[in-house]
Amino acid sequence: MPNTAPSAAAPLIVIDLQTGMFDGRFDPPIHDADAIAERARALIDWARKTGRKVAFVRHDGPADDPLAPGASGWPVWPQLGQAADEPTFGKTVGNAFSNAELGRWVARQGAEEVVLIGAQTDFCVAATVKGAFAEGLGVTVVSDAHSTLDSMEEKAPAIIARHNAAFEEQGAQLTTTAALVGG
Repeated sequence: MPNTAPSAAAPLIVIDLQTGMFDGRFDPPIHDADAIAERARALIDWARKTGRKVAFVRHDGPADDPLAPGASGWPVWPQLGQAADEPTFGKTVGNAFSNAELGRWVARQGAEEVVLIGAQTDFCVAATVKGAFAEGLGVTVVSDAHSTLDSMEEKAPAIIARHNAAFEEQGAQLTTTAALVGG
């Protein structure tokens, strides 16, 4: 895994780290939820300290879904400490760039690449990696700061490892939380 740091203009995009991914109220928490939240907080702090912008993406599920607007699982996980000036972009499909406002926001940062973390690895993170490439952006994926749930066929750690390899094959740079935050 090359240790290529993202450019100074590359914003951190936090994908779907919503209450429903952590609280276990309707679905089990994502794999390694406490560590994912800790790494996400460290990366958000790193972004702020290095002058990078941070944006949050929130999945807007259908009515009666735990991630439906207004449902208890819908808000960005409060423990991440989202600042008042950090935008939230809603989406109804996997690719965060389906919300054109996110692409415009990234462009206003003068960024040609993005740093991605979040949930779920095999759905919204994977779709957003492809979406960022389709926007002509470079992509850095923090390999230990995205997660998912077990599937019927595969445990979450295997899904995450398989997708990290696929992200790299697609042209994404992979890094770790420690490599970025210096810990």
